[in-house]
Amino acid sequence: MYKVVIDTEKCVGDEECIEVCPVDVYELQEGKSVPVRADECIGCESCVEVCDFDAITVTEI
Repeated sequence: MYKVVIDTEKCVGDEECIEVCPVDVYELQEGKSVPVRADECIGCESCVEVCDFDAITVTEI
């Protein structure tokens, strides 16, 4: 399992993480990315790689 955290101060809502996630963990809500299905995260960290603002942290738990 993985813990997905979005730093809302850094997130600009460009939807890059939403588009790249292979298991649809994220949704855009109020202009920010939200990990609404974090339990589906497979830990590939594609979202971390595409986020130019270092707003996403994925940690194995």
